[in-house]
Amino acid sequence: MSQQELHKQILDNLSGAVVMINDQMVVEYANPSAEMLLEASMRRLSLLPLEEWFILCGDERDDVEACFKSGHPYTRREAKLVTLGGHTLTVDYSVNPIFLANGSKRLLIEIEARDRLMRIEREEDLLSQHDTARSLVRGMAHEIKNPLGGIRGAAQLLERELSDPSLHDYTHVIIEEADRLRNLVDRLLGPRKLPKLEDVNIHAILERVCSLISAETNQGVIFDRDYDPSIPEFVGDAEQLIQAILNIVRNSMQAMFGANVPEPKIHIRTRALRQITLGTERHRLACCVEIVDNGPGIPDEILSKIFYPMVSGRAEGTGLGLSIAQSIINQHQGLIECETRPGETKFQLFIPLELNHEPAR
Repeated sequence: MSQQELHKQILDNLSGAVVMINDQMVVEYANPSAEMLLEASMRRLSLLPLEEWFILCGDERDDVEACFKSGHPYTRREAKLVTLGGHTLTVDYSVNPIFLANGSKRLLIEIEARDRLMRIEREEDLLSQHDTARSLVRGMAHEIKNPLGGIRGAAQLLERELSDPSLHDYTHVIIEEADRLRNLVDRLLGPRKLPKLEDVNIHAILERVCSLISAETNQGVIFDRDYDPSIPEFVGDAEQLIQAILNIVRNSMQAMFGANVPEPKIHIRTRALRQITLGTERHRLACCVEIVDNGPGIPDEILSKIFYPMVSGRAEGTGLGLSIAQSIINQHQGLIECETRPGETKFQLFIPLELNHEPAR
């Protein structure tokens, strides 16, 4: 094997995308990773001008030409690249000049997709925030429930000592408010028991939620379903999953009704995903449930905090529904994400279809 063949074999087997262009801005080489990333064969790339496949910004061709002239390499971080298939990717890339023995130059462009890494970082941050909030709430619950028990007990003893029955109304208020605060703290803590695991069908759960919301709203919400029949049954707690999804769908319904949306619609879509990473865990197969409404969207100032307890975009909201839903999906080793823009809010629930160990506590 010649030295040139060896070098080509090394480049062909790199996991990173590598493209080499000449001084006419024509592709002379693209390794298989680059073909996959750019969604085009090397033959097709070699027929296209630079600006048609290396779509980043208006000044990109000027930067590449300047690199040819100066011989100075450069790097860009988290740039937006549009593939020939029309998909937008976030990438890091570097452009390095290569000087050949005959005096000519080539540019070697190395492209690294950042989307998957950014997703992992975002999910780790989301899980970390949720764990921090849960720890804070547990500590607060302990500090609140102990004195509440004392207040309630003292009110009961006081009621027995009061000879005037008309004064019992005041002790009843104390007892009832203590009970209300205790129930609020219990709801803040979310589900207090581990999931009761059994075989569940995600579509049966979704249909149950749709029927409950339809009954609540007197058929006031239009449900548009797009189910993937290939999703198998998986091990989970049907009651808790119904509660989690119901919280999300009810949240969407209330947002649409609050904004007086003319035709409130919720689109529910399911898909099976393969080889997906949730946080730091890689799963062979997962179920993705998308819940999309045509409501007003979530304000930017609370979007990053919507899974915290007591955070709500509605004046009358408790801010507990989404926090509890995230806790339940976390117990199933899954995750909930949210994307929003005016006129559309999308919640994505990712649930692994194979539990390899005990449910998250």
